[in-house]
Amino acid sequence: QVQLVESGGGLVQPGGSLRLSCAASGSIFRINAMGWYRQAPGKQRGLVAIITSGGSTAYADSVKGRFTISRDNAENTVFLQMNSLKPEDTAVYYCKVAATRYIYDPGMDYWGKGTLVTVSS
Repeated sequence: QVQLVESGGGLVQPGGSLRLSCAASGSIFRINAMGWYRQAPGKQRGLVAIITSGGSTAYADSVKGRFTISRDNAENTVFLQMNSLKPEDTAVYYCKVAATRYIYDPGMDYWGKGTLVTVSS
């Protein structure tokens, strides 16, 4: 199995910054795309940012220019640097990793349990 542990959430004032981390561990052969999703109260979970194994990135329009996704392949970790935070960024943030556990494994997506980010004065 593959386990994901997120950290870095918390309460921050509007305009502030937070850095989320998500570390993958367990039986891992290869990690492909890594991404961050979020779910606000009463809303569906949606993509925030994604990064491929080659380092290509994509962002939701609402976070472009404010959030930066990066990864450390040696540590199987993905990060989300969030700047200029707004109250509408308040949500539970989830990490998702596409991984294979052995050479012939077709792979699957693994989700973390989420970390709460609250942007409020």
